Amino acid sequence: MSHAGKIVLVYDKECPACDNYCRLVRIREDIGEFILLDAREPSAILDEVTALGWDIDQGMVLKMDSQLYYGADAIHALALISSRSGFFNRVNYWVFKSPRLSHIFYPILRFLRNLLLKLLGKTKINNLGFDNNTRF
Repeated sequence: MSHAGKIVLVYDKECPACDNYCRLVRIREDIGEFILLDAREPSAILDEVTALGWDIDQGMVLKMDSQLYYGADAIHALALISSRSGFFNRVNYWVFKSPRLSHIFYPILRFLRNLLLKLLGKTKINNLGFDNNTRF
């Protein structure tokens, strides 16, 4: 499936927090079509992420045109193209529009996400193929 000209967000769909966030965030209509892609499913974009050495278990990836954004940079870029409609999207914009705040808050959110997945007994995606790296 080609995602050319679309905005694609690659994330762990099995993470309830990630899934809810990704389903709530809205981008401005003038930006383009927004596609959510499960990082647990093979895809060309996940292959790109792996080739860059990015651990998808430690950060979502946003692809706009040919540009990839990872982790805090992804959530920051997403905030900049997001709609300001609704309480969630306004808060998301105000918190993550700043690169500095994104880099402060994202690791905290990632830690909480990893803790949640550990408590739920979820396995890691392990796109980089590290040995003994299946559990959070």
